[in-house]
Amino acid sequence: MTGHQASGPHPSGVRDVVRYNWPMYAAGTLTAATGWALARRLPGPAAALARTAAGVAAGYVVSSLLATWAVYDRSELHGYHWLPALLPDGPGDHLIVDTGLNEIGRPLAARHPGARGRVADLYDPATAGASIRRARALVPSAPGGIPARADALPAETAALDTVFAVFAAHELRRPADRTALFAEAARALRPGGTLLLVEHLRDTANAAVYGPGAWHFHSRATWLRHAAEAGLHPATERRIAGLVTAIAFRKPVS
Repeated sequence: MTGHQASGPHPSGVRDVVRYNWPMYAAGTLTAATGWALARRLPGPAAALARTAAGVAAGYVVSSLLATWAVYDRSELHGYHWLPALLPDGPGDHLIVDTGLNEIGRPLAARHPGARGRVADLYDPATAGASIRRARALVPSAPGGIPARADALPAETAALDTVFAVFAAHELRRPADRTALFAEAARALRPGGTLLLVEHLRDTANAAVYGPGAWHFHSRATWLRHAAEAGLHPATERRIAGLVTAIAFRKPVS
């Protein structure tokens, strides 16, 4: 294995998230403004409906911005102090799955300078969502990433202690690609090895603050199903800032 790739983008904050997803925020703002404008011209019930729509749209714009700021700028997320609870023995020989932004490479290298790892660059502009295409255009891929596919990770069988999928797996929009990724992670992990998944979930908490944007995420049941199909078992779980979930899936020892 090569030495761990320490370079990579700085962790995203609310400003970066808005840059990557600006059409969604623009649409919400436009909907709110249009609703308020129509409410001034429509009669009774129609005006009330327009005001309600405007209020909901404005509320989701504000709540999503506040939630994003709280998670990405103010929480423990990017400090990775929560990582030892999920990987008590450290990352060991590892692979980082990158589908657009490899934000864990730099802090992981700082915390574990002796760990050996590489980056599998799965980004495919033909299948990537619009927000991740904008992100990759603004933040080029870190040098040293190995072009790869979800069904062909650059690792020998049973060669890795950890596979990291940090805000990466949900960007594989086709279920077959996510299934392939979990299967490949299971193949590449040593017995007892860990697939560390970090994601927002499509759940009540995320839906409450992100509204329709939460449908970009996947449910906990979806991730558990992918893991079960690959023969991986949930071992440890950590909720971060109330909106992000980290799950350590382990490969059975025997």
